[in-house]
Amino acid sequence: MTTAWTADRPWRGIMVATALPLRDDLSVDLDAYAAHVRRLVEQGCDGVVPNGSLGEYQTLTDDERARVVRTAVEAAGDGARVMPGVAAYGSTESRRWAEQAAEAGCGSVLLLPPNAYRADETAVRAHYAEVARAGLPVVAYNNPVDTKVDLTPALLARLHGDGGIVAVKEFSGDVRRAYEIGELAPDLDLLIGADDVLLELALAGAVGWIAGYPNAFPATCAELYHAAVAGDLDTALPLYKSLHSLLRWDSRTEFVQAIKASMDIVGHRGGPTRPPRTPLSAEDAATVRAATEKAVADGHH
Repeated sequence: MTTAWTADRPWRGIMVATALPLRDDLSVDLDAYAAHVRRLVEQGCDGVVPNGSLGEYQTLTDDERARVVRTAVEAAGDGARVMPGVAAYGSTESRRWAEQAAEAGCGSVLLLPPNAYRADETAVRAHYAEVARAGLPVVAYNNPVDTKVDLTPALLARLHGDGGIVAVKEFSGDVRRAYEIGELAPDLDLLIGADDVLLELALAGAVGWIAGYPNAFPATCAELYHAAVAGDLDTALPLYKSLHSLLRWDSRTEFVQAIKASMDIVGHRGGPTRPPRTPLSAEDAATVRAATEKAVADGHH
């Protein structure tokens, strides 16, 4: 099974959940975003995931959200390399965003379960079926901490059996689930969903990584991913240990601020975050800066 990006399975490989550069007045800097997407692809990442939580989609206007997708497609050079997040409170709205992604030429979409309330299985299955009608491959996103809806291995198998999803971004942090997903839905692609379990999920059979910290260190993270999925522990483990103090931020509430701070430190615009996200505390900012500067000193880029 290939762990690399291909045009017929454009959700595999390293798909970076892109942070969205904002100006000091909190307006979207689309020029900086386009440059960021180009840099990620040039540095060995396979594609981008705009309008995810890291892209602060909840704070964007409809026009901003659509323009971000179009900018990503143009900058990536191939719409198949773009997997927009299409989460919304209503299934109809999520389907509308999936249709917009299809019109823009995107290769797939990333979809959270209903997150306006604690949806039951019937509602979850109907939600994914509705969005799948837009015609693009749908990658499920399991984030039970934030959404309060857990896409368990059994439910994922049913969603896959329904024809609603092709893969899952697994963010629960429970790496044991990888093996149960493989048993119950062997044809469902497992994608690494949290940076700080990358190695564990790669060894468990993941075929892709929807990634956070490549926003700041794309080339090193690409090297880490390819070594990990190849089982090359001599290469992967030292890199993983060296970066793990940063990768852990991807699973913290302040992950957007931390990754943007690292981007700013390495010289690529991250900028502030929109409310209700607030700046990092002085202590957290110092911790992120120290870890980022150490990564730079260690040769990561």
